[in-house]
Parts: sequence; structure tokens; C-alpha cells
Amino acid sequence: MENGQVTFDEYGRPFIIIRDQEKQKRLTGLDAQKSHILAARSIASTLRTSLGPKGLDKLLVSPDGEITITNDGATILDKMDVSHEIAKLMVQLSKSQDDEIGDGTTGVVVLAGALLEQAEALLSKGLHPTRVADGYEMAARVALERLDSIAEEFPIDLENPTSLIETATTTLSSKIVNRCHSQFAKMAVDAVLTVADMEKKDVNFELIKIDGKVGAKLEDSRLVKGVVIEKGMSHPQMPKSLDQAKIAILTCPFEPPKPKTTHKLEISSVKAYEELRAYETEKFQEMIQQVKDTGANLVLCQWGFDDEPNHMLLQQNLPAVRWVGGPELELVAIATNGRIVPRFSELTSEKLGTAGKVREVGFGTTKDTMLVIEECENSKAVTIFIRGGNRMIIEEAKRSLHDAICVVRNLIRDNRVVYGGGAAEIACSLAVGAEADKVKSLEQYAMRSFAEALETVPLALAENSGLPAIETTTTVKSRQLAEGNPRLGVDCLRKGTLDMKEQHVLETLIGKKQQIMLATQLVKMILKIDDVRAPES
Repeated sequence: MENGQVTFDEYGRPFIIIRDQEKQKRLTGLDAQKSHILAARSIASTLRTSLGPKGLDKLLVSPDGEITITNDGATILDKMDVSHEIAKLMVQLSKSQDDEIGDGTTGVVVLAGALLEQAEALLSKGLHPTRVADGYEMAARVALERLDSIAEEFPIDLENPTSLIETATTTLSSKIVNRCHSQFAKMAVDAVLTVADMEKKDVNFELIKIDGKVGAKLEDSRLVKGVVIEKGMSHPQMPKSLDQAKIAILTCPFEPPKPKTTHKLEISSVKAYEELRAYETEKFQEMIQQVKDTGANLVLCQWGFDDEPNHMLLQQNLPAVRWVGGPELELVAIATNGRIVPRFSELTSEKLGTAGKVREVGFGTTKDTMLVIEECENSKAVTIFIRGGNRMIIEEAKRSLHDAICVVRNLIRDNRVVYGGGAAEIACSLAVGAEADKVKSLEQYAMRSFAEALETVPLALAENSGLPAIETTTTVKSRQLAEGNPRLGVDCLRKGTLDMKEQHVLETLIGKKQQIMLATQLVKMILKIDDVRAPES
């Protein structure tokens, strides 16, 4: 053993002496559990003010001075410098929700923090952590059953996607793009429906590219049914627009061949230099002719070429784009039904991609240009092109769109919805509370605490909207109980009705169920840790 030594007492019984104990920090029992709960609660309280359509943004500055402004839970936690081991688990919890569902990353952390806060009170009363964890597990099962019972089928009409747009609008209402959320919701829905495979009920996110350019305003963002490349034509005098383009997609160098091994070429006279130059020119002329013989009228090349070959391409009326990234080439190949050509000798007319229109677009007074490839053979590749006043707004708009796209994707996978505004949480809280009264064992206390923790979400929504939190939540809860209507929630936008169905505030069932399952699993794991050994900092 490296850190210990086996020795024997006077009766010959072995025991271990562990070295360097003075350098170890150790927490045990209730102290360890309370330390974990405090760390998790501090993370949850940071995110609590970002919940809902009126949630506040956070400004995060990285060590190298890069500024991020966002209210997306997963992004906030990802950018935070967290050192406590339990706080890191909360970061991973938010990331799990983001990876699986794409939305609800703030809510899942707030719920986990509330569950741990309630657990602390139970532990202080003397309840064993295992009994609390078991009670939470029982309560979570009741909550999930209640969600299944109140869920409604959501009609997905590809000809009239208004209902999908309303759901995407709910997601975007809490984001920085909320002043033009209808436009962004429509772009998200159009993008998903374009690339969706309705038979398999799945969406390939790799076919949706989200790009942005500083300048203009958010309202100038648009959806391109094709591919946008952040490159322009290699020569300023090449045509800026091409109709019925036949595109050669090359990942090999578009220049005269060179020996593969390390080589050295000595030129001792002007004549030898002229011969070398003539050879290179002749070879490149042959390569250009080979491309033109296949019928191509545009070349996209992953590698660069010098000014002289560039000038020759212009003379031969063959527009070209150089230094195109690998992911962009793949998207172009998918969109245009072309094939990526790794060796120049393999280029044939069958491997060319086709597009109805290719045009170069300039931006304001800058020299920045972009290539837009539209009317492609395979329409299952789209680009959402975002404009904005600065880089921060564009990055936040990208994150917001990602959330909206994930929600629409989730609806295609499972088209059942519950109602937002804390309505689903209050309905689950009432169901768990009623079930707790039927339980005779100690777990009933944990179940009631679970029910109380679920009310944290509507409380936070009301608080962030400037409403009296306790009064608003109590009103909604009493009306849900009296009317038996699980659609009643917090009127964050003050539209005069508590019915979330009338307000079109919807959330996906799988997203809400995932929140409760992930939060419960993490809290159970944290409660069962009673001994921490760590090196002294």
C-alpha cells in the first residue's frame, strides 16, 4: 500500500496506519451532507432569477476577458468557475438536460436545489438520508404518473405548423431574442420540418447549420434553404452570381503536383527557371481543363492556391472558392447531392453537385463576403443566418435557436405536451401531497417535502415577474384544487388569464419528465454521501 502501512497489535491482530492524515480534509455524517446541500443551493439560487419569460440575464467574464451575456442555465454553469465537487455535479446535471432535451436547463437545477433544501430540514429533524431518498423516489413516481395523466396529444400538421410555432415561441419568450420571437420560432420550425424524417420521427441536427454575422439587426436574420459559407470568390473579378451551378468539391490541392517526400530543387539559370514556370503553368492549365471537361462551372477547394493559378482561373472563366472548411464541404455535398473528391484524378461529371443559384453577398461597408448556395438538389440541408448588433447578441441568439429547435424536435419524437407557467409542477405537487396522506411510513414526510419543492418553480416564476410570489402561487394552487383544472399556472406576462392553454404556454412532456427524473436521481446520490476525504487546499 502506498498511503498505508500494515502493523499488528499485541494480540497479533493486523490494522492499517494511513499516512499523511494531517494533509487530508475530512467531513463526515450530517456535516458532510449539510456542506453538500449548501453548495448545491448556492448554485440553484444563482440560476433561480433566470427562470421564466421575465428572468434576468447573467454577465460572465472569462479569464481572458471574453464576455458572455445569457440566461441559459447550461451556458451559465458551463462558464462559471466551480471548484466544489457537489457544485460540479449540478453543472453536469444541467448539461445532461441540455444534451438530452435541449431546454429546461435552468428549471432542473432550481428543482434539484429546492429538493436538497427540503431534505436539509428533514435531516435536521433526525430522518435518515436513506428514508428521505426513498420518499423522494416514491414521490417522483407519483409526479411522473400525474404528468402522463394530464398530458395532451399535440397535433402536428406539416401544412399548418402554427401550433409548433406557438410552442417554440414559449421557449424563446425568456431569451434575449424575445422581441422578435415569432420570427425566430418560425425559422426554427421551418428548419426542423425541412430536415425531419417523419417516418422515423427523428431530426438530424447536422443538417441544420446556424451561422451569424455582426451587423444589421436581429429582424434581418433569415432561413436559407441551402448552405452559407463564410468565404467569397477567390478573385474579385470572378462573377458574383451563378445560375444552374455545377460544383466540383475538392479536398485535394488545386495546384501542380509536388513530390510527396522532402525534396530540393536547384535552379542555376534563367532558362531552367522559365522551364519550371512553363511546366507549372501547363500542368495547371491541364487541371483547369479537366475540371471544365466534367461540366463544372464552380470549384470549392479545401486547400488554397497562389495568385498566379488564381489569375489563370479567372482567364479560363472558372470561378473558385478556396480555404473552405471541412464541415462546410460536407454540408455542400449533402445539399447538392455531390461527392467530395479526395484525388484530382477521380473527378468525374457524376461527382459534381448541382445548385439552382450560387451568389456572393457583401455586408455593409466591410470587405466581408459570404457565399450562399440555394435551390439545391437535396433540400434537406438548411442554414439559419443570424444578424445582430454585436457578437454577444449573435451567440445568445444561436443558443436560443438551439433550444427552440430541440423543443420542436422533441415534439416530433413525442407529440404529448403539458402546460407551462408552473401549471404542471402545481398539479404534480397536489398529486404527491394527496398520495403522501395515504403512506403510513416515515417516507410520507419526504413526499410532502417533495411536493413543497415542486412549488419552487411557480414561486420563482411569480417572483421574477414582479408578482407577489406566495399569494400568486397560493391562488393558482387553490383554483387548481377547486376546479380540477391542471392547465392553470402563473400569469407571468399579465394577460389576464391563468389558463395556460389560452395563453399557448406549452412544454414538452418528455422535457418535463426528464427534469423531475434527473433532479431526483442527483438528489438521491448527494443524500447518500456521508463521508468526504479531500486533500487540504
